[in-house]
Amino acid sequence: MLRVNVSYIKIIVLLILVGFLFAFSNYRNGNRKVIEPTIEFVGENKLFITESTVSKLLIQNQATVTGQPKEIIDLNDLEAALNSNPMIKKAEVFMSVNGKLSVEIEQKRPIARVHTNASYYIDDEGSYMPLSSNYAARVPLVTGNVKKNNLKTVFQFAKAVDQDEFLKKHVIEIRQNDDETIDFKIRKSDFMVHLGTLNQLHKKINNFKAFYQKAFKDKILDNYKLVNLKFDKQVICTKT
Repeated sequence: MLRVNVSYIKIIVLLILVGFLFAFSNYRNGNRKVIEPTIEFVGENKLFITESTVSKLLIQNQATVTGQPKEIIDLNDLEAALNSNPMIKKAEVFMSVNGKLSVEIEQKRPIARVHTNASYYIDDEGSYMPLSSNYAARVPLVTGNVKKNNLKTVFQFAKAVDQDEFLKKHVIEIRQNDDETIDFKIRKSDFMVHLGTLNQLHKKINNFKAFYQKAFKDKILDNYKLVNLKFDKQVICTKT
């Protein structure tokens, strides 16, 4: 008569039970409904895009993710949809075991605002950023001959302004001429500053700071209509 090892039977039954519980758990977990997503804005800029707008971008199967089964949610697709928004610099989406969806949004940071035949921002990476109906950034206006697909020159100068406390405080307008040379205007003064090309930019900026501080001290800033910086070794001023 064949003798059956009871220990083997117990192990087989235990494995079947574990497999059943695992399958049942996966089934229940996959069918959990996604609850209202938690949206967190990280970084300094939290003003240009709202939670409501972000929620509308969280679409799966042509419907918002809230209330949909957890198993059909593709986090990579959601991140791609969010990152395609021109207001968003970076988006990350996470899903917890209980179906809680968490979203982290880093918004773009504008450093200049183009105001020509079209209006938009240039962000701190040199990319296009649309205006927001929620908030207007206090950044220099960019005028003149500016094309959305060729922002390199004006971005380089706008970035220099953004990174320099003196220029950031004083520069209110950046003008790009047809030959891509740069002019700019400063707060509370009527004269135009002709920078020229961006060659020797750091030296030209230092020359302008020295001129400004001396003219301000002598109270003669209003005596000029043009300040020419295009020669890196000197500042040429035209009086009114």
